Amino acid sequence: MRFEKPRIAAQWRIAALFFIHALASGAIHTRIPDLQLQLGLNESELGFTLMGLPVGALSMFLFSSKIIERLGPRRTILFLMPVMVTTPALIPLVPNPFAMFALMALNGVAFSVTNIAMNVEADRIEASSPDRIMNTCHGVWSVGFLLTALIGAVARGLHISPLVHLASLIPVVMLAMAVVVWPMKAAAERPHAGSGRRRLAWPTAATLGLVGFGLCAGVLEGGARAWSIIYMRETFEVSAFVQSLTLPALLASMAIGRLTADRFIDRFGPVRVARVLCLVSLLGLSFVALAPVVGAALTGFALIGFGICVTIPLMLSAAARLGDRPSSENVAATTLLIQSTNLLSPAVLGWIAEGFGLRTTFGVMVPIVVLSFIMANRLAPRSQDGAARAAASS
Repeated sequence: MRFEKPRIAAQWRIAALFFIHALASGAIHTRIPDLQLQLGLNESELGFTLMGLPVGALSMFLFSSKIIERLGPRRTILFLMPVMVTTPALIPLVPNPFAMFALMALNGVAFSVTNIAMNVEADRIEASSPDRIMNTCHGVWSVGFLLTALIGAVARGLHISPLVHLASLIPVVMLAMAVVVWPMKAAAERPHAGSGRRRLAWPTAATLGLVGFGLCAGVLEGGARAWSIIYMRETFEVSAFVQSLTLPALLASMAIGRLTADRFIDRFGPVRVARVLCLVSLLGLSFVALAPVVGAALTGFALIGFGICVTIPLMLSAAARLGDRPSSENVAATTLLIQSTNLLSPAVLGWIAEGFGLRTTFGVMVPIVVLSFIMANRLAPRSQDGAARAAASS
């Protein structure tokens, strides 16, 4: 029993960290339509500026494992989380899309490294415990993102400027970090077969297969964040508040799915659960592409959120337990591949939206979901995973 309280405290802190990360990173997405109008950008130009986020992320992924292994997840987060919450607050002050691109790139650097660091720490805590926590942590992240999306919807409805809205989050996040992150204690590293020498996080064949499964979540969630509010604005005659409900609809269903998924994964296995949820994603895309009324569109975004709810957590967990090298390298490599394939997606989706409309933009995502369905077999648990979990529970 004397080990129980520290373990629960560690699980609580890592879940709270996921919540803070979502709160710090999510607010900018609700204000993209306002920033578009403020800078006078068309869809193609907006797509260019949004490429800054994956460009910044890609610049760090190969080195992020070395940073995290040297500094540890806690110090990495303490250094870079302030950058992540500050850069969005500066975007409303920029004079042109090139400056916005630069700030989005800096935000991408901070987002990517902190994201990998907290997932590595969550996996280490999960590996030393009989409890599965990765999906729950991502569920808490979705709750945080849902909260910040709702705050953004209210701010837009009340005509609060993006500058005031985004800057007000800085002291909130900094205080939360002081309470949650500062006292964190590092969990033990996962055992691995690597040489122990810190290397660049180059992708491997195993991580390539996992990315084939996880790609759909990155594209669908990224597309919804960037374009769902604009889709509602240009498709239906509704208020700014109703336009902003697309993200809460997606994130609420994603959070519910993540917070309840573990019991179904334990019972039916990750492959079967993943494939059922791929079918839900396809149904959601159909609703969005064909929606005749606002309610159908919101239902579609909710179904998409539920359909992709555990895709990324399952992919990251599978990458972390490959065991061929430190988990931070495999998590970084997998995330690198996801971001690499998403590098051009904002611009491509913007080009499709400008030429063919936003309904078509969401319709062209269907083949990516089909790929995820096919590649879900890469999630099949390895035999040593069960042995490790049994040892942790004994």
